Amino acid sequence: MSQFIVRAGSSIAAATLFGAFLSLVPLHESRAQQADQPMQTTAPHAKGGMLSADRAERRIRELHEKLGITQEQEGLWGTVAQTMRDNGKTFETSMADRSARLKDKNLTAVDDLKSFQVIADQHADGLKRLIPAFEELYAAMTPDQQKRADHVFGEHQRHAHMSHM
Repeated sequence: MSQFIVRAGSSIAAATLFGAFLSLVPLHESRAQQADQPMQTTAPHAKGGMLSADRAERRIRELHEKLGITQEQEGLWGTVAQTMRDNGKTFETSMADRSARLKDKNLTAVDDLKSFQVIADQHADGLKRLIPAFEELYAAMTPDQQKRADHVFGEHQRHAHMSHM
């Protein structure tokens, strides 16, 4: 049942817009694997690696380039990028806290689920902040840019789905 919850959580996280931007949630790692890791100072990447601020910035630059953001759209893009950064910092802190709590040998299954709920709630809150910013940018994009955005997000979701199989 625990594996089912972990796999379901991974699938849900991979299907979100925030996941499309940063892919931060390492939900496929077992509790034992996480407990053996030292406290993290950067957010874990979905494939188990670390997502540093530098890597997040590279992802932001990559999206900027792939979406073909124009000078006229820079203000809107800046809001999207800053929201991504802010969400990433919040998430990074939460994951470090969860990682520290997972080292507690007395942690119950209920405590583990509750700590995951905190992460899921913050993920949802991040989406609530990101979606309006991205919607505004998307509305200002040309039809060609919108097609590129649709492709970039669809491509990421296909990749995320395949990595969880």
